[in-house]
Amino acid sequence: MERYWNQEIETMSREDMKKLQDERLAAQVKHVYENVEYYRNLMDEKGVKPEDVKSTEDLHKLPFLSKADLRDAYPYGLLAKPLSECVRIQSTSGTTGRRVVAFYTQHDIDLWEDCCARAITAAGGTNEDVCQVCYGYGLFTGGPGLNGGSHKVGCLTLPMSSGNTERQIQFMRDLGSTILCCTPSYAAYIGETLHDMGYTPDDIKLKAGIFGAEPWTEEMRRSIENSLGIKAYDIYGLTETSGPGVSFECSEQTGMHINEDHFIPEIINPDTGEVLPEGEVGELVFTSITKEAFPLLRYRTRDLCVLSRKKCSCGRTLIKMSKPMGRSDDMLIIRGVNVFPSQIETVLIEQGYTPNYLIEVDRVNNSDTLDISVEMNPEQLSDKVKDMQDKERQLAGAIKTMLGISPKVHLVSPKSIARSEGKAVRVIDKRKLHD
Repeated sequence: MERYWNQEIETMSREDMKKLQDERLAAQVKHVYENVEYYRNLMDEKGVKPEDVKSTEDLHKLPFLSKADLRDAYPYGLLAKPLSECVRIQSTSGTTGRRVVAFYTQHDIDLWEDCCARAITAAGGTNEDVCQVCYGYGLFTGGPGLNGGSHKVGCLTLPMSSGNTERQIQFMRDLGSTILCCTPSYAAYIGETLHDMGYTPDDIKLKAGIFGAEPWTEEMRRSIENSLGIKAYDIYGLTETSGPGVSFECSEQTGMHINEDHFIPEIINPDTGEVLPEGEVGELVFTSITKEAFPLLRYRTRDLCVLSRKKCSCGRTLIKMSKPMGRSDDMLIIRGVNVFPSQIETVLIEQGYTPNYLIEVDRVNNSDTLDISVEMNPEQLSDKVKDMQDKERQLAGAIKTMLGISPKVHLVSPKSIARSEGKAVRVIDKRKLHD
């Protein structure tokens, strides 16, 4: 039996949702135009006035916002409420340039936590559950968002943050955690550590995991589900739009339902900005229609995905987005070929390797090089050099079949690639250092 946190909204008819979105969008555009000089200037340049935006059909008239705009307007340039009404900031974990700082009123936090409560409920969470939150706390949105959502649902909440994995497992066992919230790479590491400590999924009570904040493949999902004995759910969000809970997976697991009463999604051609029809792959753009302090209109996420209104067996009518297929800005172009790290991860897991890997791209004698270090499982180790060379050749061949270009594969011993307790670093592009 499917549970809903807010059944009225989550199963609302398309007509009623559209009406709600139209009203909220018109009010939000007026709010932003009157209170955010930076965005008002962008609208004026485009010759758009608030009265020109009466419904979602008029969205395309508005200018886009990008991360560059957020950096240019840092820290207060996109604030739409007096600071006296703001109660919190969160910030991105990015390391380049100025950080992005997002502001929240108490109302913004309530709505955000409500979105996270929907995600926890969709994963089967109730007030009977013990929810272990191992996303980072502090400026990163993962910990605070799921922590608040877990409180709303009434779960016993363990605000663990990441790190100290053996203690995580001790608490998990002693307190009977049933829902785990963290990045997929950290969930994989918890599963690995559980087995290293001599335990199996039978020694813990976990039933579900809510994993996000970094790309992960279906193959990695199966691997985590097996190592922890759970059902793994995807969750999506960005600091710029509030944090996790913008969209979430239901029991059908064929994409993430977007909380359309708060966020209007569009898919655009990343090169031209043209809005694409449903079902086409493009860059995801969000307009926040309920945020007070930091409402972004037509924010370009750089995530590439597909939207679908196909009927869902869970009964929710909220539009679905596919798992992001990569980013329009982290796609690697190697020897003229578009390469996404997720393609390489798919091959590794299909070939029986761990999802612990490092991609290094460089330029030698004006030619791009692609080196992939891949961790082996203990049973894959061999002291025969020929065996190892054969395995590397075989894996390089499988990756070439997927990508169309030849990589150099290095099989390395178990646990030799640094583990991440937050977002995993999978790619080092050294070409940028030479350019």
